[in-house]
Amino acid sequence: MLPINNKLVKNIAELKALCLDYKNKNKKVVLTNGCFDILHSGHAYILEKSKELGDVLIVALNSDVSIKNIKQKNRPIIEEQDRAYMLSCLISVDHIIIFNEETPEKLICEIIPDILVKGSDYKEKKIAGEECMKKNNKKIILIDLLESKSTSSIINKISET
Repeated sequence: MLPINNKLVKNIAELKALCLDYKNKNKKVVLTNGCFDILHSGHAYILEKSKELGDVLIVALNSDVSIKNIKQKNRPIIEEQDRAYMLSCLISVDHIIIFNEETPEKLICEIIPDILVKGSDYKEKKIAGEECMKKNNKKIILIDLLESKSTSSIINKISET
């Protein structure tokens, strides 16, 4: 049994209320998203850099169901509650919300963060929530990834042994 995760937000309504409160206090809300399966230094780096862009960092975490739909059927390696707990242990992360859809577009368009962060691997790719962000004059920032730091490379290395 995992300890209680005080950073885990139960639903979009709760997250919207939190974001409204932060915005009323003139706090800059940053959101990033991902699977964060087998948390590694590349993840920590992106999260730290994301947090530096604002006051509050929200991580939208793909659920197990979501990951199975967008990746291989044997993924995720780590279950969603464990992944959420590991993220909650990072000082850079303020809130975590788990989403079931293939992309966090609905979530992004509901809360409209001040800044949406993605890795530089999304350059020239469609970013979920991009239209909502642009329509509301909000920023999308791409952060350079750490070279050769990925969950896939960790899985491949383990498979080779």
